[in-house]
Amino acid sequence: MLNPNLPPTPTRTATSAASARSGARVGLEGAALTALTSLAALVLTGCAQTQGTGEKGFNSGDGIVTVLPVAEREPLPELTGRTLDGQSLTLAEYGAGKTVVVNVWGSLCGPCRAEADDLVEADAELPDTGENAVALLGINVRDPGPGAAQAFVREYGITAPSVVDEGEALLTFSDTLPANAIPSTVVIDDQGQVAASIIGETTKATLVGVVDEVQASGRTAAEQDS
Repeated sequence: MLNPNLPPTPTRTATSAASARSGARVGLEGAALTALTSLAALVLTGCAQTQGTGEKGFNSGDGIVTVLPVAEREPLPELTGRTLDGQSLTLAEYGAGKTVVVNVWGSLCGPCRAEADDLVEADAELPDTGENAVALLGINVRDPGPGAAQAFVREYGITAPSVVDEGEALLTFSDTLPANAIPSTVVIDDQGQVAASIIGETTKATLVGVVDEVQASGRTAAEQDS
């Protein structure tokens, strides 16, 4: 069931989690795109277009939520990268059989700091084992070195790994759901398909609600196919 705190998201319609403040309703173009790698390109493009605006040039977005119907979801290409502690990580192994929440962040990004506690709380609430298991994965961007990013995860008690984007990780998402702001969050269903995105700062309630909706729609589709 969709979390009651999550703004309703009609089929294939983007709605603003901050509509009470901005009244913004933004249509996100493109069906499910290709891969975890291309998201980075679009995210970085969005930042480049907003240099000199906001904090450190980051475009925080409006918390725009998009959930794709199961029939419109497409597989995400493979993502492999190095984590903040230098370990190799492959998404196919890390998230096998789980719903994966991928959060794009930077330590200098004000909205990333604002949502950090909510991400930690959502990660603690969402199950990490069983039928509805969820795994959280970060993609760290725009930090000049690992020190600032490592200090960020220590400060907020983040235990989920983050892949350091070196120009390829975000590109995996370019043909997925467009992400033109940092922070942005993409939800990948347990079939490895891009299922939802939150463009801009999110909250625990919104993230948990989106994950619940993605999983519920997946179960419904599986029942209809059986």
